[in-house]
Amino acid sequence: MKQIFLVEDDHEIAKNLTLLLQAEGYGVSHASGQAEAASMLEAARYDLALVDISLPDGSGFVVCTQIRQSQNIPVIFLTASGDEASVVTGLNMGAEDYITKPFRPRELIARIQAALRKSGAVSGVARIGGLLVDTGSGLVKKNGKELFLSALEYRLLLIFVSNPGVVITRDRLLGELWDAAGEYVNDNTLTVYIKRLREKIEDRPSEPEIIRTVRGIGYRLGGNDAAK
Repeated sequence: MKQIFLVEDDHEIAKNLTLLLQAEGYGVSHASGQAEAASMLEAARYDLALVDISLPDGSGFVVCTQIRQSQNIPVIFLTASGDEASVVTGLNMGAEDYITKPFRPRELIARIQAALRKSGAVSGVARIGGLLVDTGSGLVKKNGKELFLSALEYRLLLIFVSNPGVVITRDRLLGELWDAAGEYVNDNTLTVYIKRLREKIEDRPSEPEIIRTVRGIGYRLGGNDAAK
């Protein structure tokens, strides 16, 4: 799983971004300011950084410099304004890209994927039985044949692929799908989407082996002891 380093002082934006990125199969570590970002850069390695230019205790430009000094990863600036001088400054510092708030979620994901591809840190390929999920290209194949999933079905599959063997509660799925998809997903709708996804990826949808039900809790990707 590719790790995104998010530096953003607005906690509501950070929460929504975290849910969106997790639903797309990324791990997310969040820092709310320059000082916290510096500490986290010393403690862990990341694959890409999303950095807000305006921070309460400093500047995203300083954070970019700190990243450049410690880790060779692409940086995408998040900015609330289209101020040309700020954009030029960021790009001249070596930032890979920038995106102006408010931004469209799919555009941000596309920018992240492009930056990771360019850096050589593209997301990998997951194989579950005859199912292949290429999270870099968004390609899903079953027994060599490409599957066509809806955006929400694909996000749902990515949640499982990025959490192999982990029991995922229905409440967690509902929360992540709501924020990532930008549409209302209730408990009944989730059941429908699980059923639709199983019909596409399972050999025997009535006896699922990929997305397995853990009764009374939620679901899990594979696992011989999961209840069907």
